[in-house]
Amino acid sequence: MPEFEDWNLKVKKTFNATSNEEVLTVTEAGTLMGLSKDQMKAYVDKSQLTKVPISRSVHRYLLLKSEIDEIVNKR
Repeated sequence: MPEFEDWNLKVKKTFNATSNEEVLTVTEAGTLMGLSKDQMKAYVDKSQLTKVPISRSVHRYLLLKSEIDEIVNKR
């Protein structure tokens, strides 16, 4: 039986394999910053972080790892 892979993680893996920029899911970024997924979404909007859109979905996006690392290192 095939193992389940979260759709966001699958998109992230594909994106990272084909891009110079590394990305994180909202959940991963939130974990790095000590925030829940919902808190992270609010933080992204408030801080106007770059949202990397995912095709076929208006509400899903990935975040640039470089921006998250910069924020985490400032703390």
